[in-house]
Amino acid sequence: MNATFPWGALAIAGACFCWGIDNNLTRKISTNDALQVACIKGLVAGFVNLAIALSLGYKLPGFLVGLSAASIGLFGYGISLVLFVISLRHIGAARTGAYFSTAPFAGVICSFLLLHEQPNALFWVATGLMIIGVWLHLSEHHVHPHQHEELHHQHNHKHDEHHQHEHDFDWDGREPHTHPHHHARLNHSHQHFPDLHHQHKH
Repeated sequence: MNATFPWGALAIAGACFCWGIDNNLTRKISTNDALQVACIKGLVAGFVNLAIALSLGYKLPGFLVGLSAASIGLFGYGISLVLFVISLRHIGAARTGAYFSTAPFAGVICSFLLLHEQPNALFWVATGLMIIGVWLHLSEHHVHPHQHEELHHQHNHKHDEHHQHEHDFDWDGREPHTHPHHHARLNHSHQHFPDLHHQHKH
């Protein structure tokens, strides 16, 4: 008997692969306004999916259904994506992806409570692996001497050890604030994450 080719599993693996690429590309632009990045990505994705649906013969939903879908999208995709971009900026793509991937388990727990579904052995194996992965990230202490190359860019920042610069405008002392600023070359050692200022080789 010939087994049916697992197109569904292949599609899921392909989606995960594309999501990984998208995360790493988004990290490179995460210094920009997170709300603007989320709006652009949401509008592009929305129009593309809408065009595909209409081309396949589907019709637009009624007003209440459309409003409900938009509300779910606002919280489940829009606000979530803004926070995701901010997280990419501060802790990097790997950690953001690992923490974000715990979200489906919240939905699974709700299905257990509301629909009275029973978890099987595979679920507990996956849960254990997820907990181990998140624990490894949380327990890591990444400290070593590293060098910051000279850099000129713009993003929301406070005057910490990486931001010791003068202002060429009247500054009211408020932090965080956004303006173009210059980073001189710096060598030091401290605990850090792969944020936008720590993209160095080891």
